[in-house]
Amino acid sequence: MLQMIGKRSILMLGMLLGLLVITFSISHIAPGDPAALAAGPDATQEMIDQVREEYGFDKPLVEQFVIYVGGIFEGDLGRSVYTTRPVAQDLMVYFPATLELVIYSILFAIILGVPMGVISAVKQNGWVDNLVRFVSSSGVGLPMFWLGLMLQLYFGLQLGWFPLGGRLDLMTDPPTTITGMYTIDALLTLKFNVFFEALHHMVLPAIALSFPALASIVRVNRAEMIETLSLDYMTNARAQGISKFRMIAAYALKNAMLPTLAIIGLRFGWMLGGTVLIESVFDWPGVGLYALQAVTASDFEPVMAVTLILGAWFMLTNFLIDIIYGILDPRVRGRA
Repeated sequence: MLQMIGKRSILMLGMLLGLLVITFSISHIAPGDPAALAAGPDATQEMIDQVREEYGFDKPLVEQFVIYVGGIFEGDLGRSVYTTRPVAQDLMVYFPATLELVIYSILFAIILGVPMGVISAVKQNGWVDNLVRFVSSSGVGLPMFWLGLMLQLYFGLQLGWFPLGGRLDLMTDPPTTITGMYTIDALLTLKFNVFFEALHHMVLPAIALSFPALASIVRVNRAEMIETLSLDYMTNARAQGISKFRMIAAYALKNAMLPTLAIIGLRFGWMLGGTVLIESVFDWPGVGLYALQAVTASDFEPVMAVTLILGAWFMLTNFLIDIIYGILDPRVRGRA
């Protein structure tokens, strides 16, 4: 187990370094002059050169990269030209909103996806199975931003059940910042009206973001359940008169959850990247919307920081899933 963790850690560090090189190179090759944008439309060339020197854009690319990597080890992710604040400070404001949305989305996908996969496998080829397969196929094929727009049009505009965007109503003060996640902070400060209002605003974006993950969980869980139910030890359990509920819950689902756990981990990592579209549709003030604004303004530092954070989060999620998988299945440790 320790050998597997060591190999995965070295591999993760190498991937992070490669991600740093790629994002830095692409950001500085892309067209656009952030110094000119920061100086303003009426700035003289002297003013632009001064801004370029202030942000270090006048140095050679290799030197800029070395300074950037050194700053990361010190917790310095650079300074945003768009907000004029340190990027790390911006991320401390925007990342909790994204993390909160992703957590509720993956919980929604798990709570619905696992039972739907089990029921679909048990009722194989019935109308319930056909309905579940239709939903899962739709989740894989439908773009998240399109689904978000349709949810806004129907449940937000036509029915008026849910707000169109934002984390709270305009006239509602956010709770005292403890974690940055409104629902948790509202509970900790006993502001239950803010808690329910934050949940109300989160319903539509969480459904739109969770739908691809829900579809993947259903498909994988259904396939694994069907395969597990056909194995010899399940036939033996039926012959011994074990109840159907116990066979499914105690034996079949336990084995089927191993591959399902892997897809949950992958989707949890992918969700952070998918928030760029969802946050732009629902005006959700998270890292996705922050990155989109930075790209529009040709602001390199936030783009690199957000890419690094999302990449590191994805790698860390997979690293933890590998460890959990190794604990549950000793055969994985042997192949490490």
